[in-house]
Amino acid sequence: MSPKRPHEASNLFAAAGMEQDAPHPLPDRLRPRTLADVVGQDHILGPDGALTRMLETRTLGSLVFWGPPGTGKTTVARLLADATELHFEQISAVFSGVADLKKAFDAARARRETGKGTLLFVDEVHRFNRAQQDSFLPVMEDGTVVLVGATTENPSFELNAALLSRARVLVFHSLDTAAIERLFANAEKIEGKALPLDAEARAVLVRMADGDGRASLTLAEEVWRAARKGEVFNAEQLQAILQRRAPIYDKSADGHYNLISALHKSVRGSDPDAALYYLARMLDAGEDPLFLARRVVRMAVEDIGLADPQALAVCNAAKDAYDFLGSPEGELAIAQAVVYLATAPKSNAVYTAFGAAMQTAKQGGSLLPPKHILNSPTKLMKSEGYGSGYQYDHDAPDAFSGQDYFPEALGRQTFYDPPDRGFEREIRKRLDYWNRLRKERGGS
Repeated sequence: MSPKRPHEASNLFAAAGMEQDAPHPLPDRLRPRTLADVVGQDHILGPDGALTRMLETRTLGSLVFWGPPGTGKTTVARLLADATELHFEQISAVFSGVADLKKAFDAARARRETGKGTLLFVDEVHRFNRAQQDSFLPVMEDGTVVLVGATTENPSFELNAALLSRARVLVFHSLDTAAIERLFANAEKIEGKALPLDAEARAVLVRMADGDGRASLTLAEEVWRAARKGEVFNAEQLQAILQRRAPIYDKSADGHYNLISALHKSVRGSDPDAALYYLARMLDAGEDPLFLARRVVRMAVEDIGLADPQALAVCNAAKDAYDFLGSPEGELAIAQAVVYLATAPKSNAVYTAFGAAMQTAKQGGSLLPPKHILNSPTKLMKSEGYGSGYQYDHDAPDAFSGQDYFPEALGRQTFYDPPDRGFEREIRKRLDYWNRLRKERGGS
């Protein structure tokens, strides 16, 4: 190789100097240097936290960190390696395959022979398939690596039971207002200047961060870049400058299920305001309105039932209205249905009755209905007593014969028990009336 000319060497040194002097993003500059610097996770890093207790013994088992983005999972894993004097190795399930795993395991084995352990941090570990997850088991069991997996998805659903049985799951929480404010205070100290925001705008910026520490610092950096000398933004100006950060919401992940659960329970709890809020959250995040319309129909049959027989009709009409109008006009019809359900009388009597009937049907087997309610299209069936003794209810007094329709081997059952509210109050009166007549006419 020929020696480099003087001007080429000087350019290389200049480039190296420029790289060192290049500004680093604020989240990188504020990355915690010790576990004590991590904010918002006191339940695992505080004086009595799970990780604090582990570190006191100087031993570390395999772990799964479960939590939203920007809550410190990668940082904590790196600091744990430092605290336990383990080599830190990081791979991402998004970009790695079987060959990458084998390479990481071989390197860890070689390192172990020299007396150095390895903390293998696997980002987005849930993205590995079942077979890839199983490949971790031998190296976890023989101590080749201490696995720390990070995931934004529920480990119970996304990770192998075998892997979970060998690792402890630690939950990372979204950063609360106090934690985000601590990050802002640290950023202001590093930058040597206050964020150019009034009190209301600062509160809005905290909400925009949505519990994500990395996002909060990125947003703060954007604010400093946008501000002219002496300028202080109010809330309206802030939102115009930042163009509002989109909510964290994955329609196939926990955020989706958490919000639909919150919507359903708000309806069940007769709180139309909370129900509208969660409906708006989901629509704002881009949820399919027809998915919401289907869930609203489900709420009508599960939680309102016959306490208000119109509930199902209202919800189906809302679905049809959305089909006809589309967005955004049709979304109002879904909102109207949600408010109708939240303010309607509640009953799960039919839902409960159907579940009980299904259980009895499965347990009872193929019981023959009583012969008096069976059709008898052939002479043989007539000779066997099919249809014999059936009383046509419309010919009976009060259009009610009082006969028993359950299989003889099963006996009479009661599944449906309507509450004394809404329209089911009237249904209960009818059932009580028919039960009295049934007893009088010997059908019970």
